[in-house]
Amino acid sequence: MEKIKVVQYGTGKMSVYTMRYVYEKGGEIVGALDINPAVIGKDIGEIMGSEPKGVTVTSVENAEELLKTVKPDVVIVTTMSLLSDLENPLMLCARLGINAITTCEEAFYSYNSNPVLSNKINELALANNCTITGSGYQDIYWGELISAIAASTHKITKIKGSSSYNVEDYGIALAEAHGAGLTLNEFDEKIASVDRMSKEELNNLINSGTYSPSYMWNVNGWLAGKLGLTVTNQSQKCVPTTYPEDIESTTLGMTVKAGDATGMSAIVTTETAEGIIIESECIGKVYGPDEFDKNEWTVMGEPDTTITVNRPATVELTCATIVNRLPDVINAKPGFIPTHEMDELLYRNKPLHEYLK
Repeated sequence: MEKIKVVQYGTGKMSVYTMRYVYEKGGEIVGALDINPAVIGKDIGEIMGSEPKGVTVTSVENAEELLKTVKPDVVIVTTMSLLSDLENPLMLCARLGINAITTCEEAFYSYNSNPVLSNKINELALANNCTITGSGYQDIYWGELISAIAASTHKITKIKGSSSYNVEDYGIALAEAHGAGLTLNEFDEKIASVDRMSKEELNNLINSGTYSPSYMWNVNGWLAGKLGLTVTNQSQKCVPTTYPEDIESTTLGMTVKAGDATGMSAIVTTETAEGIIIESECIGKVYGPDEFDKNEWTVMGEPDTTITVNRPATVELTCATIVNRLPDVINAKPGFIPTHEMDELLYRNKPLHEYLK
């Protein structure tokens, strides 16, 4: 059986790991795409910090031509955090019948935040017999890990989670989406104001495809789907995080002044017909010198169980999850499919192609 052939779409910080992990898991990078003139034409080995690989970065303007030429088994998209920003690459893959997996946080379960585009991608992927999905850190640490704890619980009343991460590790799009660098007034106007909308206004925003959810909005939808729960109501509250001293942000290219927003805490509360409440918080910000990643979840009921992961290597865990998911994406039914409808994620100790059905 041939190696799994991969095209890397986006050659920023995350791709350094995803491309290396593909090679080390017995796959092959057959193409790379980016919008940045500074990397177009570069050998991916230079980006990875390794020997030349004989694959140069192509402009996204020529994405369709590249994909038709190299015919990959799957495309890894590591660019933006909102589904609307990925309409072009995901629709292109769906139109060409090429499987795709993305680190786009909204794509983890975008049916509850951008249903129109989600259904559009789904219909095209179904028509052309390919699978599109979103995955990454949340797949395990906000998803399968929580559902596994739930599976050992007799009765659940509430699931409560909190996870923090340094926006410096993920690029400018994610940092700006968290309001990092804004004054508190700007944060209130650009980000928090959405939380004060009526339910009707929010639904109109969602159905228009212009809603910008926090990551937990989609995670709660994924968890409800995984656990077979029926969502009756969902709300979100975004609060700016601050730091008492100035903090330099290399990602934003600025100094975040003391008292300005370093990022945000977003708390999403989901009510279900079964009576189980899911309350999850994500804290994304420019870290001060004394701050670090943390992931903590409690499944409340009979019995209560809490799991805490201190200092997770979130970037590496995200990228390893993406690469370990590649056989599942290729094996999955066609459509825009959340990973909770796929096989349980496994560690891949053999070359990736050996897991294909």
